[in-house]
Amino acid sequence: MIMNKIGFIGLGKLGMACANVVASRGHIVNGYDVESRTSTLVNVKSSISQAVDGCDIVFIAVPTPHEAEYGGATPSAHLEPRDFDYTAVVECLEEANKYMNADQLLVLISTVLPGTTRRTLAGRVTNTNFVYNPYLIAMGSVEWDMVNPEMVMVGTEDGDETSHARQLIDFYKTIMDNDPRYVVGTWDECESIKIFYNTFISAKIGLVNMIQDVAEAQGNINVDVVTDALAQSTQRIMGPQYMTAGMGDGGACHPRDNIALRWMAKELDLGYDLFDSIMNAREHQALRLAHRLCREAIMNRLPVVIHGKAYKPGVEYLDGSYSLLVGHYCTELGHTPEYVDPITGDYRTTTGPAVFLLAHSREVTYRKGVQTMYCDIPTGSVVVDPWRKFKSADVEVIHYGNTRL
Repeated sequence: MIMNKIGFIGLGKLGMACANVVASRGHIVNGYDVESRTSTLVNVKSSISQAVDGCDIVFIAVPTPHEAEYGGATPSAHLEPRDFDYTAVVECLEEANKYMNADQLLVLISTVLPGTTRRTLAGRVTNTNFVYNPYLIAMGSVEWDMVNPEMVMVGTEDGDETSHARQLIDFYKTIMDNDPRYVVGTWDECESIKIFYNTFISAKIGLVNMIQDVAEAQGNINVDVVTDALAQSTQRIMGPQYMTAGMGDGGACHPRDNIALRWMAKELDLGYDLFDSIMNAREHQALRLAHRLCREAIMNRLPVVIHGKAYKPGVEYLDGSYSLLVGHYCTELGHTPEYVDPITGDYRTTTGPAVFLLAHSREVTYRKGVQTMYCDIPTGSVVVDPWRKFKSADVEVIHYGNTRL
């Protein structure tokens, strides 16, 4: 293996984890962040000029955020859509460009809307070579996703497999555990693949959870019978992933990407906006679930407890948490919930029975393994399980989405 010297500008949630992976595979890695960071694997530098010095490839892994109110943990579909904030990306591109040369390669992995690289970013890189290379990575499994990607997108100006595109692909082959597809396209095409990949997931989750709502409203339908049949219909419907109805779309990328795409649809004057529908569906589905929890709380004179606060089990991230969105609606309906999630530092402070929402289910297997229950469920409780896996002879269990008679 040819050992490279690699730089990472941005050592936050994504950048540090990726930099550590690259270093663990035998490459020399420099890093820089505006915040103080430490690592046993990465040579953390005090400036961008030091971080890029002598590097073969430099990755920019800084966020393109929205304001907190756009995060998805509270209703945001009603807010005015807007583009991402590219301030940090622009500043890092310009600063890195000052100290890099024609023998080096600068790679942007941050999420941007289609056309942004061509219009706003690429022209700022004049002293070195440039490739756009967004990642398909989920918070909480960054290290695994980094070396087991479904595909690697490599964006060049004209969509050609240039020598710099080949250089990047050859580098990735030194760290991969799998053999991914390498998709070479224009900057615009790779921007589109990245953001529409996320939106496909949002749309699938929204659709299967709509089937869940239909099952609840119509009756005599087990949503799993419907979604299992659809998931196996691979001739016309794409694969089984995200085809189980349950908790809604969450995480940092998915709600915020749809907000930016709503802005794009308006700017391009498309005349319609599927992204608005996806966001509204997410919020209406959360509201319907909150109504069910509160109805059970009133009927049984019990408080509401949400089992799982983070956007998924095993991580501390609250960005776009669907549990928080459901909890927001419960509070509006007069039943402020208590959250239980040891990873986020939330433990049950009360005892006795309650209406439990199993947002995180011990029966649902994630990449980190089967989750344990976060607290005891006392006799007399009501368990609302949107995953329809929990069984108990001691408490009432509602398999939300299964109304088969």
